[in-house]
Amino acid sequence: QLQAFGGGLVQTGGSLRLSCAASGRLFSSYNMGWLRQAPGKEREFVAGIKWSGANICYADSVKGRFTISRDNAKNTVYLQMNSLKPEDTAGYYCAAVGSGNYCRTHTFDTGYWGQGTQVTVSS
Repeated sequence: QLQAFGGGLVQTGGSLRLSCAASGRLFSSYNMGWLRQAPGKEREFVAGIKWSGANICYADSVKGRFTISRDNAKNTVYLQMNSLKPEDTAGYYCAAVGSGNYCRTHTFDTGYWGQGTQVTVSS
């Protein structure tokens, strides 16, 4: 089970840190991802991290502004979001997948999902 939190309302240029807590003993064996979906838009990959934390990938739209990390001892994955823009407004979801390319949206279609957390960036 995954639970994301940390969203909120922030002004353009502000920062937020999202957390996703996982239950269960197998968290450290799963590749994790953050995805987002805005109203009327398709789900979009944001960032992915390998089970070991050794490999990370980002969508071009967030490179240099967002940082994904994980702490396997705490069963938690994070998304540090800086320099937020209005176009970052969306529901943000964490997801886990056992195999496959964790840098692609559709890899997570068959994975485990948590409840989303809303991020709203005002202009």
